[in-house]
Amino acid sequence: VLSGHGCFGKYLCRIDREPDARCHHCVHCGEDTAQHTLAECVAWEEQCRVLTNEVGSDLSLPAVVRRMVSSAESWDAVVSFCEDVMSQKETAEREREISTPFPGRRRRTGRRTRADNALFRPP
Repeated sequence: VLSGHGCFGKYLCRIDREPDARCHHCVHCGEDTAQHTLAECVAWEEQCRVLTNEVGSDLSLPAVVRRMVSSAESWDAVVSFCEDVMSQKETAEREREISTPFPGRRRRTGRRTRADNALFRPP
């Protein structure tokens, strides 16, 4: 989420894994970006509510980074949001890989490896 790489339509389209950059999780969005996923997509409303309860309503990338490095609780809230939402987006992408005959799409065999987030928690 912080880098903009991953299961975001804009990124997947750029690397020729999706035919367009649209969001597959909401119908009224033009482009699926990390910022859209973090702050705008109605599909992640509940996760976003939990996140904003901890880090505040400003979900711009600089504000989220500032908050997440300021406390272990904020760090955990951001990690929880990212793991929950991104795992659902990854599952949906794998299902599209199987069911959609897009020539640029090739099926991946493994899962994304996650670092041990406890190692990077702020003091």
